Amino acid sequence: MVDLSGKVFVITGGNGGIGLGMAEGIVLAGGSVAIWGRKEAKNTEAVAALEALGGTARSYVCDVADEEAVVETMNRSREDFGRLDGCFANAGHGGIAKSILDLTMDDWRTVMSVNLDGAFATLREAARHLVDQGEGGSLVTISSTSSIHGAAGNQAYGTSKTALNGLMRALAVELARHQIRVNSLLPGWTITELAAAPYANDRFRDVTTKRTPVRRWADPSEFREVGAWLADPSQTFHTGQEVCVDGGYTAF
Repeated sequence: MVDLSGKVFVITGGNGGIGLGMAEGIVLAGGSVAIWGRKEAKNTEAVAALEALGGTARSYVCDVADEEAVVETMNRSREDFGRLDGCFANAGHGGIAKSILDLTMDDWRTVMSVNLDGAFATLREAARHLVDQGEGGSLVTISSTSSIHGAAGNQAYGTSKTALNGLMRALAVELARHQIRVNSLLPGWTITELAAAPYANDRFRDVTTKRTPVRRWADPSEFREVGAWLADPSQTFHTGQEVCVDGGYTAF
């Protein structure tokens, strides 16, 4: 059993989908969460849902593509809760489905500003607080199976998620001396708002379901336990790893 009593975690994009699923896992294990998202109403709904589970949560409106906002919001999160024990860089842009022949630099940068630059700023600020606090902690990048099997037609998304794995490994090596663990979570096909369009495409849903050995897409609630586990301070020897939760998709 994971015990996160007294622990505090920031989850960007934690107001829905996999982010909210991981937040649920953390509060069910006794931890508290700072929910970051761009939409205040959606943040408020997520906080209410977490409180209904008996947890403690606060809402913070933040666009991770804005570096100054990330710095300010991380400072406020730690100040409000009195401490910080980890961060999940989960906020993401779904990408722009285009052929490489038609993809513009603006298309590319729009995705990278959130998925890579935003994650970098978020993890950097969290790391600064954790090092200052001197009690170790856990940082998690939310990557994707697209970093393994390729994302034809969504090149910026796949590249950003592959880059997150490289960032994770570099941080895991650098921050180990501070007892800060850094890992990547690679979710498979999951029913979320971000994946609403591909899930609504009957042909695409059928193909991806048949390729997944468990023969279905995941529900966000299935990331509760893995979120709590990645946050678990007792996992002192687990760092620098890609944790793939995909129903067997990348093994098939």
